[in-house]
Amino acid sequence: MLTGNYNYSINDIKTFTGGQLISLADKDALISHIITDSRNVISADNAVFFALKTKRNDGHKFIPDLIDKGVRNFVVSSPEIHENANIILVKDTLKALQDLSAAHRSKFTLPVLALTGSNGKTIVKEWLSQLMSPDHTIVRSPKSYNSQIGVPLSVWQISSEDDWGIFEAGISEPNEMHALQKIINPQYGIFTNIGAAHDENFINRAQKIGEKLKLFTKVKTLVYCTDYSEIQEVIIKSGILKNINTFTWSKKEGADLFISNTFKTDSSTTITGRYQNTNLSITIPFTDNASVENAIHCWAFLLMIGYKNDNISDRFIKLSPVAMRLELKDGINNCTIINDSYNSDINSLTIALDFLQQQRQHLKKTLIISDILQSGRNENELYEEVASLIKEKGISRFIGIGKAIATQSRKFSSESLFYKDTKHFIKEFPFSEFNNETILIKGAREFEFEKIVAFLQQKSHKTILEINLNAVVHNLNHFKNLLNPGVKLMAMVKAFSYGTGSFEIANILQFNKVDYLGVAFSDEGKELRKAGITLPIMVMSPDESGFDDMIKYNLEPEIFSFHILELLEKALLRNNQKTPFNIHIKIDTGMHRLGFEEKDIPNLISKLNENPLLKVTAVFSHLASASNPAHDDFTNNQFAIFERICRVLKNALNNDFEMHILNTAGITRFKNKQYDMVRLGLGLYGIGSSEKEQECLLNVSKLKTSISQIKKIPSGDTIGYDRSYTASSDITLATVPIGYADGLNRCLGNGKGKMKINNTYVPIIGNICMDMCMLDITGVNASEGDEVIVFDNDYSVINMAADMNTIPYEVLTSFSRRVKRVYFHE
Repeated sequence: MLTGNYNYSINDIKTFTGGQLISLADKDALISHIITDSRNVISADNAVFFALKTKRNDGHKFIPDLIDKGVRNFVVSSPEIHENANIILVKDTLKALQDLSAAHRSKFTLPVLALTGSNGKTIVKEWLSQLMSPDHTIVRSPKSYNSQIGVPLSVWQISSEDDWGIFEAGISEPNEMHALQKIINPQYGIFTNIGAAHDENFINRAQKIGEKLKLFTKVKTLVYCTDYSEIQEVIIKSGILKNINTFTWSKKEGADLFISNTFKTDSSTTITGRYQNTNLSITIPFTDNASVENAIHCWAFLLMIGYKNDNISDRFIKLSPVAMRLELKDGINNCTIINDSYNSDINSLTIALDFLQQQRQHLKKTLIISDILQSGRNENELYEEVASLIKEKGISRFIGIGKAIATQSRKFSSESLFYKDTKHFIKEFPFSEFNNETILIKGAREFEFEKIVAFLQQKSHKTILEINLNAVVHNLNHFKNLLNPGVKLMAMVKAFSYGTGSFEIANILQFNKVDYLGVAFSDEGKELRKAGITLPIMVMSPDESGFDDMIKYNLEPEIFSFHILELLEKALLRNNQKTPFNIHIKIDTGMHRLGFEEKDIPNLISKLNENPLLKVTAVFSHLASASNPAHDDFTNNQFAIFERICRVLKNALNNDFEMHILNTAGITRFKNKQYDMVRLGLGLYGIGSSEKEQECLLNVSKLKTSISQIKKIPSGDTIGYDRSYTASSDITLATVPIGYADGLNRCLGNGKGKMKINNTYVPIIGNICMDMCMLDITGVNASEGDEVIVFDNDYSVINMAADMNTIPYEVLTSFSRRVKRVYFHE
C-alpha cells in the first residue's frame, strides 16, 4: 500500500483510468492510497484497491474481505456490485493502475531520472539519493519497485514537496517498457549495463537493449558507459541520438568523462578521471568492481547536471552500503543459516557470497546452490565462472543440486558434492555433518530449497522476533548524517543488542563501519570476539571476574571507581601485561549512578600517571535527561562539569584521549557537544527520543506467533489462572504460544494488552501464563495456525510500552532468547 500527496475524487479516478462507475456509494470519497495487495491494508480510509489479475492470483476474490476491513473504493475488470462501495469497471486493472499513476505524474514538473539496466539500478538510485539529498528533496522507488506494478506505485508517491524524482524501470520481455516510459516521463536517464538476465525472452541481446532504450526516447540526456559495446552499437543504430543528448563515460579516451585510473586499498577505491580538460577524483569506501561502476554512473550524472566536483567528492567517501534481501537465522548444531532460496543467478550469487563473507561467527563456510536457470549462457562458461567465484570467496564446502551443475562437476574441487535434486540431497546427506559453520542456501524456486532450510534451521516454538537489518542500517545512517565531520560513533549492543541479537547486529554494524561497540559485561564482548568482531569494544559494567577475559580478548573496560581501577591493575599484573591497556574513564557529572566525581580527579590523575600500563583512550559521562528540554539547564551544567574535568585531565595525563557524552537523544539535540564520539543506543533499533525524530526512523522489530487452538466459551465461564476474567457473553477464544517466560509482561493480561490477527486487534484476556496466553477473537475470521502479531510497525514497541506504563527499553530487552530471532537483509 502506497500513499500519494493528492486527494483525488472518485470521478477523478474514473476519468484517469478510463473506467465506468458501476456502483456509487459515496460520491464525496477522496483517494490518496493505492492498495494492490489485500494483506497490506494499513489504512482503509481514502484507499482504492486495484483488483489485479496475475498468473498466480486474482484480486477480485479478496474484495469481500477488503470491504470487511473498511475499504470502500475498487477498480475491477469483472463486474462487481457491492453495497456501500464505489466500484469502477475497466478493461484491464493493471493498465488502469498505470494510467492513474501517469495522470498523477503529469501534475508535477520536477526533474525525473529513470534508470534501467541488468544490474546496479537500485544501488545507483540509492547512492544518488544519498549524494543529492543534502540539496534536494528526492522521491524514489521503494526498494527495487521497477516492475509493471512497482513503477506506478513508485511514481504515485510524488508530492509537491519533492524537487527530484529517481525511479527504476525493469522489463523481462518485449513491449513492456513503453508503458513505464509514459508513467515515469523522465527528463534524464542512466543505462547502467547489460547482462544475461531475461535473455531467454528476447530474440537476441540487441533486441533486449532496444526495448530498454524505449525508456529514454524523450529524455534530454542519457548517461551510459560506452565500454559496453553492445549498448553503444544499439544506441548508434537505433537513431535515438537524433532526438536526445548523451553524457558518456569510459576507460578509453573520447568520452565526456574519461576514467584514467582506479586505485584500491584494503577498504576504499580512488577513481581518477578527466572532465572538460580537468583532472578530477573521488574516493569510495568500497573495493568491489560493481561498486566502482555504480559510483562512476553516479559521478557522471552529477557532473552532467552541474555539480562541482569539489562539492561532491567528500560525499562519495561517506556512501553507505545498500542492503540485500537475505534471511539470517540460527541453525542446527551451532550453525548459522543464510536463506536466499527464492532465486539463483550469477549476479545475485555474487552478492549473497559477499554477505556470507561478512559473517565472522564461524570459520567454516558452506554453499548449497541449485542449477542456475534461464541465464541464456553457455553452461560450460557459466559454471566455470561459478567455480571460479567459489574458489575466490574461500568456500569451505560446496554442494551443488541439479542435473546441469552435476554435469559440470569436474570444474569444481574434488571435495564438492552433487545431487540430482533436492529430494535426493535430503535423503542421502547426513545432516549431522553440518556443525559450527555458516551455510548459504541459494536456489531457484522450483528446487524447493525451503525444504532444506526446514531441516537445517534450529527447531523452536512458533513465536518469532523478526529483525529488519535494512531498518538498522537506515537508522544508523540517519544518525551518521547528523554528526559533525570527524566525529566517531559507538553503537550500543548491550543487553543482546536491546533484545535484537548479538553477532548478527554487530556484523552489520561492523560492515557499515561504526567506530566502536559498547556492551554491558565482558561475556557479551567475549561472545562478539568469538564471532569474529574486530571493532574496539567498550565494557560498561566490568567486574573482577571479567578482567582476565577483557585482557585476553582486547576489550576496553569502563573505569568508574578506585576499587575497579585497583582490580584492573591486579589483573594486568596477573596476566603479565607488557603493553599499555586501553581504558575509558567514567565521570559522574550529575547522573549519580557510576563515575568519578570532581573531587576524585587529583587522586585519579596520580594513580593513572603512576602506572604506564594504563592508557586512557577516552573520558566520558552520561546525560541524565538529554531528551527533556525542561532539564536543559541541568544538562548544560553537566556539559560544563565534563569539559572542566576533561581540561584538567588533558593537562595532567601523559596521553591525549577522546571525549564522549551524548546518547541517542543528545545526538539530535546538542550538535555542538558531540566532541570526539557519540553513543548511539535505542535510536539504532528504531526508537526515537521525540515524535519528530521518530518520523525519521524505521521500525526494526516485529514479534509474531500463531494460534494454537480456537474454542467457544459460553457466557459466565472464566478464563485462565485465578479465574481472573469472566466472559460476559458467548465468546470465541484463541490460545497462542507466548507467555511471560518469553517476555510478555503479565500486566498486559485481562484486557490491557492486545494483539493483531488478520489486521484486526483483539484483547488479551485472563492472566498471562508462563508459555501462552488467551485472546478474545469474537467476530474475527481466523483459523488455527493463523499468524498473530504481537507488535510491528502499526502497534509498535512504543505503543506496547505505553500500555505497560513503562519505557521501550524494557519491552525490547525483556524477550527471552528462547524466542527465535530471524534476520532479514534486503
